[in-house]
Amino acid sequence: MLISHRKRLLALYRIAAKYRLDTHLKDVPELAPLARLIRLHPASIGKSHHPLGLKLALEEMGTLFLKLGQLLSTRADLLPPKIIAQLSLLQDKVAPFDITTATCQIEDMKIGLGKPIHEIFARFDEVPLAAASIAQVHTAALHDGKEVVVKVVRPNLRAGIINDFELLRDMASWLSARTEAARSIHLIDIVEDYRQIMLNELDLTLEASNAMRMRSNFEGSKLIYVPQVYIAKPAVMVSERISGIPIDETNEFDKLGYDRATLAKNGLTIFFTQVFRDNFFHADMHPGNIFVETLPDGQAVENPRYLGLDCAIMGQLSKDDQLIVARMLLSVMNGNYPMLVDIISQAGWIPPSADKHALITDMARTVSPMVSKPMSELDFAGILFEILNIARRHRMTIPPQLMLLLKTLVHVEGLGRDLYPNLDIWSLAKPILTAWVREQLDPVKNLQEIKDQLPELLLSTTDLPKLLNQSVQSLAALGARQDEQLRELQALRGDILNNKRYDWIAVGGFFVCLAIGMTVPIWWAGIIFELLAVIFIIWRVFL
Repeated sequence: MLISHRKRLLALYRIAAKYRLDTHLKDVPELAPLARLIRLHPASIGKSHHPLGLKLALEEMGTLFLKLGQLLSTRADLLPPKIIAQLSLLQDKVAPFDITTATCQIEDMKIGLGKPIHEIFARFDEVPLAAASIAQVHTAALHDGKEVVVKVVRPNLRAGIINDFELLRDMASWLSARTEAARSIHLIDIVEDYRQIMLNELDLTLEASNAMRMRSNFEGSKLIYVPQVYIAKPAVMVSERISGIPIDETNEFDKLGYDRATLAKNGLTIFFTQVFRDNFFHADMHPGNIFVETLPDGQAVENPRYLGLDCAIMGQLSKDDQLIVARMLLSVMNGNYPMLVDIISQAGWIPPSADKHALITDMARTVSPMVSKPMSELDFAGILFEILNIARRHRMTIPPQLMLLLKTLVHVEGLGRDLYPNLDIWSLAKPILTAWVREQLDPVKNLQEIKDQLPELLLSTTDLPKLLNQSVQSLAALGARQDEQLRELQALRGDILNNKRYDWIAVGGFFVCLAIGMTVPIWWAGIIFELLAVIFIIWRVFL
């Protein structure tokens, strides 16, 4: 299956060797075998360590890898400081494209503004203010004197994103056929959802619509300000220019006299408000997108607000999922793990045969540290991985729509850890969630909703005969379909057993040859065995 992507895989391998990523990965013990594999590529011969090699490699690999780097840049608890420093540059310091290309995008009749730059702007600054994975930003002024920022999409990104997601989807299919964990989180669906999210980022009219909605949600707020959008086209967006500093520049907050504890509390209040009150949350919260307000000259303001930028990736949950997540969080805060498991069971996330007592024990052991310890003492990533292991062991199903929320939580936790590590998340969140759940379960409100929907419900009863007929036909077809599925499952079981044999042969051959290559006293014989180890992996990937 992956053989169709062999050119792309080999290209990624060559880029990793070209920038000597092995010299950066060696600081992470778990990645030492990968670093050794990279050193074997001919492209690494004669190349030395590059201080920005990781950043440059991810830029050359493409948009998908830039996004991955941005996600990891907030996880200072997972990666060494040297790697975090490079990944942080991917937030808004990616290599910009030239001004001629930017001008063509802006003046294009179909995707741009359709006019010469001098007719639109009284001033246009050719040097970009910032450059990121999808677009870059220029400062400018309109003819009425308003200071603005002009966001311009990088050209020719769509084909590369589509190709990389085809590779990612095949890898997800490969993993889903072999691991219960990948199936339980619906890995294939997650890849497909994120593919559409990234393609949507290429259309700035969608981002403009999101920004205007978020601006409306927080109109007059003392916690966050969303800049006004003036013009939006697929490849160009012109919006209000504002002044602020990135959320990760904590030293600047201290110089300005900003209370970091208050900022952290306000940030979490905004997040929970977005998720539960508005059901419309910012899902790309890396430091390049989250700023804190200052005056235009960089001086402090009295009550600094957050600045909501780059609303390209926004998340939403169904009403049922909102309620489930809120009740689960309240159960965790109250230490009521039997209730937590009951909520999961009622949601249909575990099979009826699951051992609920064992699941309660596992959840209590794993999740309770999240409530009893401050963020500075938590291994948040370790807890998340253990929860996924619990899901695998108990055959728990995690709906795909919740994975974007989980990704956002990883961002939020990473930002909060840097901003104010001693923040008590749970004492802040509990009253917000309690009030929201009480409102959702209010019988008066629910009766009013039923009353409002009554005419529609009565009209739908006219479809009952048709629905009954369709149900009978569906039951008749179900038996034939079940026989067909049984044959497919039997064939799939045979394929899985064969693939497992191939996996064991490849992994076993790799480690045996690698072990011999590392211990054999003759240097050239060691290289031969290491190459044989690589051949075993290549054989399995392209099988």
